Amino acid sequence: MLKLIGAIFIIVATSWAGFEFSKRLSQRTKQLRLFRNSLQTLEAEIMFGHAPLGEAALRIASQLPKPVSVHYQSFAEKLAVAGATVMSAWEESLNETWNLTALQRSEFEILLQFGENLGKHDRQTQQKQIMLALSHLEREEENAREKQKSYEKMAKSLGVLTGVLIIILLM
Repeated sequence: MLKLIGAIFIIVATSWAGFEFSKRLSQRTKQLRLFRNSLQTLEAEIMFGHAPLGEAALRIASQLPKPVSVHYQSFAEKLAVAGATVMSAWEESLNETWNLTALQRSEFEILLQFGENLGKHDRQTQQKQIMLALSHLEREEENAREKQKSYEKMAKSLGVLTGVLIIILLM
């Protein structure tokens, strides 16, 4: 009876690990899409709404789910502090919220580079910077989607099969 309970525990634990890895792959794709949408919204706010960055960030935060909304909320709060630069506020908020995301280092670098140019140029140049960041994020999203397609089922199956293998080896 104890062996059966142990075997069930092993299968549940390894299956859970496989499903968590699979979930992380799908979250990465979703979060990349959300960041792309947020940049498109930011572009519209800058080009047509003529809103200050802090105000635009708060609007974006209210429209999107976590963790992207947390980033924009933090960005708006940091911009409200006297003497804060746009670049430092963007970077600090990105660093604070990065652990909440499923994104990789390459996406972090793209968003960080975008933040370095945010608020430094006129509207047309800012629009070009947003378009550049969007194209980079789109490329990363394509890679994430391919990776998700390739590894999602495999991760789930591997989790279950690893549990079965461990049980066979222990018997």
